[in-house]
Parts: sequence; C-alpha cells; structure tokens
Amino acid sequence: MYKISFILLISYLFILPEYSLCQQQKSSTDSLINIKKEDKIIEQVVQSTTPVKKDKVEYLSQVTKYGFKNLFKNYTYNPSLPYSFQVNPYAEKYMQDYLQAHTNYLQNLKKTGVPYFNLIDGILSQYGLPHELKYLAVIESDLKSNALSVAGALGPWQFMSYTAKDYGLRVNSEVDDRTDYNKSTHAAAKYLLNLYKDLKDWLLVIAAYNGGPGRVYSAIKKSGSRDFWKLQYYLPEESRNHVKKFIATHYIMEGGSTNPKNDSFDYTKLSDTDKDRPLYDSGNADLKTIDLSGRYQAAIIAKNIDMQLDEFNKYNPGFDSKIESGLIYTMRLPSENMKLFEIKKFEILNECVQAIFNNIQTDNKTVYKKRKS
Repeated sequence: MYKISFILLISYLFILPEYSLCQQQKSSTDSLINIKKEDKIIEQVVQSTTPVKKDKVEYLSQVTKYGFKNLFKNYTYNPSLPYSFQVNPYAEKYMQDYLQAHTNYLQNLKKTGVPYFNLIDGILSQYGLPHELKYLAVIESDLKSNALSVAGALGPWQFMSYTAKDYGLRVNSEVDDRTDYNKSTHAAAKYLLNLYKDLKDWLLVIAAYNGGPGRVYSAIKKSGSRDFWKLQYYLPEESRNHVKKFIATHYIMEGGSTNPKNDSFDYTKLSDTDKDRPLYDSGNADLKTIDLSGRYQAAIIAKNIDMQLDEFNKYNPGFDSKIESGLIYTMRLPSENMKLFEIKKFEILNECVQAIFNNIQTDNKTVYKKRKS
C-alpha cells in the first residue's frame, strides 16, 4: 500500500510540472491563433473594396477597443465617471500645458465640429474602430478638408500623396480625393487598422501616424517596451506631442472641464464593488443598455425600432441634447427593441446623418415634416 502511494506521489511530482508546462504552451498557442485570426481579418478589411461584413465589424469592434489599454482603465471612456478615476494617471500631468494653451479653441471646435464628428463616427463604426479616433482629425487638420502641410500632406487626415494612393485615393492634376471627407475617412480607417495590426496600441498608432511606424519600432527596440509611457522619450518630440494633443483633445471634446483634477465627484469613496457596477441599474431584467456616440436622433431611432417617441424618452431622458453635445449616452431599451436597434444600428445612424445634412426636422410623433422649398 505504501509502495503504491509512493509511486503515485513520484508520478504526480513528475507529471504536474509537465502538465503545467503543457497548459502554458496551450494558452500561448491559443493566444497566437487569436492574433493570427485578428491580423487576417484586418488584412481582408484593408484590402477589400466592398463594405465590411457585419460579423467582421462586430469582431473588430471587440478587438480594437483593447488598443486603449494604456489610456483608459476599462478600454473606453465613460463621461459619467470622473476623468481621474478612469484615465491613466500619466495622462493628466502629460497634457496640462497643452490644455492651458488650447482649451478655448478646442471648446469652440467642439460645437462647430459636430457635423464632421458625426460623419467620421459613422464611417469608423463601419470598420469596428473606436469612436475616440475621430479626434485624430482635429490634431491633424483642425477638421479642414483643404488643410495643407509644409511637407505636402493634404486633407482632413493629412495624407501624403503616396500613402493616399496606397489606400485607394485618386491623386492627380484633375482630382485629389484627399480633400473628400467621405473617401479620405474611409482611407484613414484602413490605414489606422493597418497600423494597429502591427502595433496593437492606439497611442503608438497615433505616434506612428505622425512620424511613421519606423520611428515607433525603433523606440520599442531601444526601450524594450510597447507601453507608450515607457518608450515615449525614445520617440521624436513631435510624435510624442502628437499623442499629448490627442489625449487633451479627447478630454475637452468628451465634456471635460479645463482641468481634469476639477472633479466634483469623489471617486475615492467608491468601493471596489461600486467601481465595477454598471452606472445604471434599471431594476428590470428585460431592459438592455448600449453606449452610443455620434449624431443619433431620438425620433429616428424610435421610428426604426417600433416605439413611440414618448415611450423612448421615458427610458432615455435628455437623449437628443446629450448626444448633440458630443457626449456618450447610455441608451436603455426593452430587449426586443434593443435587438431591432442592434440589427439596424448603422442604417439608423446613416438616416440620422442624412437628416442633419438635408435639414430634415422631426416632430414628437416621429413622422417627418415635408422639406420647405
């Protein structure tokens, strides 16, 4: 009996480390498979000349949000919580000087830039990209379609001619698609995806967008890290400042005050449980929520999901005013209506944007008024 137990013990001691090693290898293999799948889908999307299929958009939207792991605590920003609570502590001090010099200008652009942000949001969502990336167009060109740099970069996304051609834009003596907001934003989405495929971090992508990927790879090699906060001083100052401008612009555009530290909400009093709890507890198991940004309109959403506008507004008070101000809104709907919304999400956003561009107004009965001649 003792002999058998001893043999089992010895076997266990030899087998356990081997089993643990096998599990680690399996986890590493699974991770590698996921990365290869991610890269393959990105390559297909970048090379495609047709609209991205819904399943790929949904996959990319889940994958690409992790690129903000070094900026946001939960990979995305929630305006209902204080800035300091959810953003990397390095970011606050990092952008202070830029905020002091440019806050008034950015606050003004926050209002005048709404139609452009809505258009960009709609296109980025077609590629499963985080909505925060629209602020890159602010620091590139101040949202101006005819912006021209000393180096010859043109348009809202500041494409050089050779990069523009690589992503399907026409650049010749007769036409220059770099100044076309719609076409250039589609090209920018593909270019950003391509950079993300290799860098897997949006702060590094923004630095690469400014100074080229080669300089970012060099900084990674010299620093031995892919964390922007660790490798930033190995980057050229211009590229480093580009990231600073992006963070500051995001902060102002998402509703921040002139100083991130001016939070009236004392987040230090939150318990660990409260920090991870959804901000809205409906008390209704059948009620679903989704975070929205972009120029959605309550009347158009209600019309498309078979709801009366009054009923929609009961679930979502102040929807239009908050969305119009550029903030993220946590929309609440019964599960059946939410399913309809998720199926028709991009169609609804497109209808909302078209309504804005065509100056169509909606009334409280969710029926369109005739356009005035």
